Amino acid sequence: MHRSTITRRGLVAMGGVAATGLLAGCDILESVLPERGETPEISDHPGTEETPAEPEPEPEPEPTLAERTLEKMTLEQKVAQLFCVTPEKLTGASVATVAGSMTAEALGRIPVGGLIYFAQNLTGAQQVRDLLSGTDELCRAAGAGIPPFLGVDEEGGTLVARVAKSGLFDVPTFPNMAEIGATGDPARAAEVGTSIGTYLRDIGFNLDFAPDADVLTNPNNTAIGVRSFGSDPELVASMVSAEVEAMLETGTLPCVKHFPGHGDTAGDSHTGAVYAERSREEIESCEFAPFRSAIEAGCPFVMVGHIETPNFAADGLPASLSQVMITDVLRGELGFTGVIITDSFSMGAITQNFGPADAAVRFFQAGGDMLLMPEDLNAAYQGVLDAVNAGTITKERIDESVLRVLTVKEQAGILA
Repeated sequence: MHRSTITRRGLVAMGGVAATGLLAGCDILESVLPERGETPEISDHPGTEETPAEPEPEPEPEPTLAERTLEKMTLEQKVAQLFCVTPEKLTGASVATVAGSMTAEALGRIPVGGLIYFAQNLTGAQQVRDLLSGTDELCRAAGAGIPPFLGVDEEGGTLVARVAKSGLFDVPTFPNMAEIGATGDPARAAEVGTSIGTYLRDIGFNLDFAPDADVLTNPNNTAIGVRSFGSDPELVASMVSAEVEAMLETGTLPCVKHFPGHGDTAGDSHTGAVYAERSREEIESCEFAPFRSAIEAGCPFVMVGHIETPNFAADGLPASLSQVMITDVLRGELGFTGVIITDSFSMGAITQNFGPADAAVRFFQAGGDMLLMPEDLNAAYQGVLDAVNAGTITKERIDESVLRVLTVKEQAGILA
């Protein structure tokens, strides 16, 4: 018995052959059709067996610069990248105004991922530019050679504007954000973002801890007060997203603050623990609105405040140490994939209740990425290293945060 192969052309021709067979008998059909019990095979190529083509495997994506950099880093370099500190805490100087040998020596020990500057660091226009460019060069020469975030608190207004209030630079000034919000015009907030982002970038900063995304639900709140765009969550959301988008266009990275919302608190986390007593439903519908809009606008940083929420997380911890607030809510519910940074860990809300190493370990265990201004950098840094070596924090947990930090640096053109 032989196996017959029928081509698609043969199938078409069979129609004419069958018609002839009706007149001339069935011999013709028997010569064309396969013997009973055989299964015809259909092929575009007579005389060949057709086998299904194997699907082409998807090519592996090329690793990003951030991923390649991570692969080459030691554990010590990775952990160092997760700290953003003042130059004084880095070097031990009482006041730091230059990037010199003390800075180089300190970066050789702990090549931090970022630095933040305050009024005492700004004494002259050229001095500030030299300080920032010199620090950048020293960071590139230390550790894994990773350029730093160079940050400042520049919200605008009369309270938090380190550069504009220094008198060293001819830059635009703005009224308090409460007045900007009162106009109801997001274009005014965009103007703030464009102007501040532009002059910070020109001077040498690449990160601004602004805008303030707090909704002022407590009119007696003096810690935030006129720094907030207002008490209407939708208004604040529109102002925050407009400023974030505008600042990103300038090349300066914005950081919204203070998640989950500092507008309802009566106290000041600089001096001790503070509480937002509102219900989960109130916080989700009101306080979260500006943070959602900032995330949708592409904000790369969210600062988590030292705010306890007894009627929401109910874990007895400030949000900056809370896995509920950091991982479950900010990462999970709000879908934030960028860098989660703390408010200053030198504030009383942290220092009065936690040691530097304990606070640092708790923050990274909770899922945070970058720790701002530890009270004792050496103790916090060593505490995290010890926790990793003891298995209290996994290396994978550290790698997740380092990759987020490096990815933001790559996307911003800092890591190149």
